[in-house]
Amino acid sequence: HDKQGHVGVVTFDNPTKFNAVNYDMWCALPRVMAEFAADPDIRVVMLTGAGLKAFVSGADISQFKDRREGDAAEAYNQATAAGYAAVLNCPKPTVAKIRGICMGGGLGLALNCDIRICSDDVRFRMPAARLGLGYAFEGIQRFVDVLGMANTADLFFSARIFGGADALQMGLVKQVIAVQNFDAEVDAYVQMIGENAPLTLAAAKRCLLEISKNPDQRDLALARSLVQACFASSDYQEGREAFAQKRTPQFQGR
Repeated sequence: HDKQGHVGVVTFDNPTKFNAVNYDMWCALPRVMAEFAADPDIRVVMLTGAGLKAFVSGADISQFKDRREGDAAEAYNQATAAGYAAVLNCPKPTVAKIRGICMGGGLGLALNCDIRICSDDVRFRMPAARLGLGYAFEGIQRFVDVLGMANTADLFFSARIFGGADALQMGLVKQVIAVQNFDAEVDAYVQMIGENAPLTLAAAKRCLLEISKNPDQRDLALARSLVQACFASSDYQEGREAFAQKRTPQFQGR
């Protein structure tokens, strides 16, 4: 993981297996996300895969046979759940930059981001029904939240491979970009988010997180306090002055 200006970049790098996420990577993910959450310079987090062939091809199934029973299976399940939760609950905006293969656990990780953008050579798949494994309730819940019941049923029941046009139509991605322009356009978009007011981003993200919870579990006081903090900030004053003076605002996050 590294920083590019105000952007924190999480890169899944397991090149011999199309960036499949292994146990150690699952364990590292919450640590990396917490580091970015705590860094005042970071305003947006981008998840991506190393190389040109894959975002994430799934969980590393070569480890499944070692982790099928008892304590090992429980440890693995807890690590994946913690990894997904760390992405989903990140207090800053998250963007999945998806090129090439995005399947199984990779699709789950992408869906836990706020925004997904893919290249036109992308291949998506939810292969659980081809592997005979059970997919966690919370995971399917997230698919339904983002894609709806019918699309989720399609992906899980058919286990079919599909491309960018399908993904766009079902609301899985915001945009499909030609491979030759992909890096430049996605990076520019994420940098654009990174130039915006951090307190406003944090308040909007908190509202999105609370909206996605059951109404009886929402922390509306927290959401409202973050909204109020925007109006009390020097960034709000800077934003208004920059608007009046027709210049680019320089936000400080305070």
